[in-house]
Amino acid sequence: MIALLTGQIAHKSPDHLIIDVHGVGYRVMIPFSTYYELPEEGVVSLHIHTSVREDAIQLYGFRTRTEKAFFQLLISVSGIGPKLARDILSNIQPPPLAAALMQSDLYKLSAIPGIGKKTAERLVLELKDKVAKLDTGAVSAVEAVGRSLPEHSVLDDVTSALLNLGYKDLQVRKVLAELDCAANTTVEEVLKLALKILMK
Repeated sequence: MIALLTGQIAHKSPDHLIIDVHGVGYRVMIPFSTYYELPEEGVVSLHIHTSVREDAIQLYGFRTRTEKAFFQLLISVSGIGPKLARDILSNIQPPPLAAALMQSDLYKLSAIPGIGKKTAERLVLELKDKVAKLDTGAVSAVEAVGRSLPEHSVLDDVTSALLNLGYKDLQVRKVLAELDCAANTTVEEVLKLALKILMK
């Protein structure tokens, strides 16, 4: 069972990498959150989950142990396969995902592509207690729950503005998920914060 891979990036695309480990190329499926943090070339080290099916063996790679832990929690839920779990992590970072699960925020969870209301309810039911015990990295689940977020209408307006400026939908989602804003923050203030991150 492969748990960690370290090697040269032979190929990089938004959904997978090919990592050259001493002349052997491993195809590793990745979420967008990992893709954005990886260099275009050079040596990388990824935490690996090995998915074994009757017809295929697939490797899923993550930049952090937290992402891998969340991935493994997600695929433990009935109806959530490796591909959907990866897509979920492509659309929401572990800290806000932990917050949504612990707060039973079905609106936020069902807004993730591929997740309907019933699946969101199942995620909350099966993972709420497990997530509370998990270290979510820079922002713990407890801190995330206590954090205020702007109104959904404000986030929708900011998303629309950023898309009109030419930023990619997944890139915008990633940045907005990481923002730490008060509940009464205006559209203009959230937009400025998001642009500051996007223009780095």
